[in-house]
Amino acid sequence: MEKRKIDMIYSLIVGTFVLGLSIICWLKPADDISATERRELTQFPKVSAETILDGSFMEKFETYALDQFPMRETFRSVKANIQKYVLGQSDNKGIYLAEGHLSQMDASISDVAIERSVNKLSSVYNTYLKDTDTNVYLSIIPDKNYFLAKENGYLVYDYGELYDKVTDELSQMSYIEIRDLLAIEDYYRTDTHWKQECIVDVAEYLVDSMVTGHNNSKSDYEMITLETPFYGVYYGQAALSVEPDTLTYLNSDVLENCLVYDHENQRGIPVYDLNKAIGRDGYEMYLSGSLSVITVENPNASTDKELVLFRDSFGSSIAPLMVEDYAKITLLDIRYLNENMIGEFVEFDSQDVLFLYSTSVLNNESSFR
Repeated sequence: MEKRKIDMIYSLIVGTFVLGLSIICWLKPADDISATERRELTQFPKVSAETILDGSFMEKFETYALDQFPMRETFRSVKANIQKYVLGQSDNKGIYLAEGHLSQMDASISDVAIERSVNKLSSVYNTYLKDTDTNVYLSIIPDKNYFLAKENGYLVYDYGELYDKVTDELSQMSYIEIRDLLAIEDYYRTDTHWKQECIVDVAEYLVDSMVTGHNNSKSDYEMITLETPFYGVYYGQAALSVEPDTLTYLNSDVLENCLVYDHENQRGIPVYDLNKAIGRDGYEMYLSGSLSVITVENPNASTDKELVLFRDSFGSSIAPLMVEDYAKITLLDIRYLNENMIGEFVEFDSQDVLFLYSTSVLNNESSFR
């Protein structure tokens, strides 16, 4: 009899809890986005005789209920922490935590991705740069797995093989090695990208490799750290209890006087857009993110040289550190810019041209089409 009462009490508690959550789910306003997952959340589906009869309403409602479930982020975090710290699961949907850093496992080289990447860069070279007076360079940025995966027991591909594949196919470009200038501490703990305040030496080395007798007497940077926490791309995917990062940017008199133009939206933009620092992706504060065509003009440059930077998102934070030696830097993101349109923005003559890409982009089949 006593056991039956206890069972009834447990059933009543569970039923009340489920009923309460269901009522809250129906009554609470639907959230538009998940800040931690950086995506839009499903909204309540359209109700009609047609959607009910064909089953699409219930299908979409199920997704809506999962996205809008009360305390959804709390439950995701509890589940992820139990899987890691109680059950000993090494990763959560491919995201792992090691040495205080979150990263995404990437265990194999995609021959398809590498072929697409080198074909795209070769096509740009052959169409616009071959037989010109431009000086063409290539540099590859290692992702976080280069420093984390093998040392912590996670599967990872052979970076030497990937680098050899790319550099061999792009031997017409002068290669600049930067791996030995980087360490895991130079990357955000919750994001894919490197920290601007940690790559001044990388920027100087790249410029030194391209500009003969470049200005080694740099102005002092003012380091400004924002109070707003930065939740990187891995933070929401992992759902683990990890402290957010902070965003820091480097400023100087030279950067204050630079003129930056966004050709995609035909507008002037700041070097650092502080409004984006508090947006869905704080890293977009650097040159307003991955825009297809940006020019940065420096009226106080130590040379009249120009740099054309073919880049991915890593280029947004390093380009401002290279402006002192160039009167103009043009950033081109050919993931979003049609290759046939490049000539509308740049007339290639005697510029320095740098192809700067991360391994995570080169080894991704969807990066270039």
